[in-house]
Amino acid sequence: MFCETLCAAIQGIDGCMIQVEADVSDGLPCFSMVGFLASEVKEAKERVSIAIRNSGFRIPPKKITINLSPADFRKAGTGYDLAIAAAILGALGYFPQEYLEGGMLLGELSLDGTIQPINGVLPMVYTALEHGCNYCIVPADNMKEAQIVEGIRVVGVHLLSEVIDFLQNAPDIHVDTERVEFIGNLREDLLDFRDICGQAAVKRAVEVAVAGRHNILMVGPPGSGKTMIARRIPGIMPPLSFEEQMEISKIYSVSGLLDEKHPLVMERPFRSPHHTIPQTALVGGGRYPKPGECSLSSGGVLFLDELPEFQRQSVEVLRQPLEEGFVTISRLEGSYRYPAKCQLVAAANPCLCGFYPDRRKCNCTTAQIRKYFGRISRPILDRIDICTETVSLNYDELENRGEEESSAQIRERVMEAQKIQTKRYEGESFRYNGELTAQGVKRYCVLSADAEAYLRGIFDQKSLTARGYHKILKVARSIADLDHSQEIKRHHLSEAVCYRSFPQDNTDVNV
Repeated sequence: MFCETLCAAIQGIDGCMIQVEADVSDGLPCFSMVGFLASEVKEAKERVSIAIRNSGFRIPPKKITINLSPADFRKAGTGYDLAIAAAILGALGYFPQEYLEGGMLLGELSLDGTIQPINGVLPMVYTALEHGCNYCIVPADNMKEAQIVEGIRVVGVHLLSEVIDFLQNAPDIHVDTERVEFIGNLREDLLDFRDICGQAAVKRAVEVAVAGRHNILMVGPPGSGKTMIARRIPGIMPPLSFEEQMEISKIYSVSGLLDEKHPLVMERPFRSPHHTIPQTALVGGGRYPKPGECSLSSGGVLFLDELPEFQRQSVEVLRQPLEEGFVTISRLEGSYRYPAKCQLVAAANPCLCGFYPDRRKCNCTTAQIRKYFGRISRPILDRIDICTETVSLNYDELENRGEEESSAQIRERVMEAQKIQTKRYEGESFRYNGELTAQGVKRYCVLSADAEAYLRGIFDQKSLTARGYHKILKVARSIADLDHSQEIKRHHLSEAVCYRSFPQDNTDVNV
């Protein structure tokens, strides 16, 4: 007696189809499982056999062999339990095997037959749809998450006995193809830039950064508003498209971080890891690879507060994700790829005590200041497009509040600039100025004659690297877009150059 069914595994943030084969034959009673299995998958035979018995079904004393294919792909996790149980019961004739055709079964079994939720249901169900499945049986707690995928019937179950009842009664596989709209509006309670007093220069720098998807570093004394500004950046970003929502939701689904009641991520993420975070938690990895903070912040903001305090090794691994927009984790059994299209927002004090250049409060020597910022390597700084300075406000500035610009007003200008970029880069592999390749910079960053002469002098004066040169042009392109100018003019370039002045630079540039 033979029976087969389908389930899925996770590879990166995508699903991988797994075929479960069950053979029940005469011979010495035993229960064996093969197919390159992790320890928790091997333990499934105990969970499954007891769950079947406690659900009111009988397994005769026969030789049971379970194969999970493909055999060269390592299976990990507990989401195969339900498919294994269904394959065994199908082989024993508890329901017609043809009812398993076109179906996928996902879920972990408790010993009493209860079906427990699992991580990664969203990409698994999406994989089922891509492979032509008509229905998918999932744990009831994963029901809303699975229903995000349209075009496939989703059945939520609590018990193994419910699954068998469903399969015994010729499952109706009618699919409702009507699209469910999940796209929502921005929340009204998001933190607003109207709360920030002063800091006009910083707000401008942040607006430029968001408009072109540039990484930004804010330097200033404690209490000057760096964290407040960073937490309000998602509020000036455009709403997520449905494709972006799906990608981010897949990342959170694999990580087990989706909200059960609101499974589709509809707001741009904001992640602020502590400076003690290890590199595997920052970029992803581990014995069983999972997405890190730079992937969990994909489509949103990765905020590194007190950047010099982070372990240097942890920060250095951000080089490739910041440059390419994805993370590749390699293991002996295969490679895992996670999106990392995050916007880096970093903050730092100007010195160890935080009060430089106020010599009334700061006693740090020049050597100490250089050593403090020397913790941030030049390659990392080269990947930061914009550096701006926050200043401490006095009592009068705090007390005499004027009407500050709201996040909605800033967001409107940002969206207009991004619409210009979307139209300009139609058909290209990049969408925003911050993603421009070297060829893209050459093609789209057209300078006026006086701007080109100005940049030539700046290149020698600041000893720019090729990456630094391109960063200035990309930022200038974003400034020009905010100004609705097709040509990059000298004043656009001058502002962009100002944003390349890092605290440890010894050369002052007169712009």
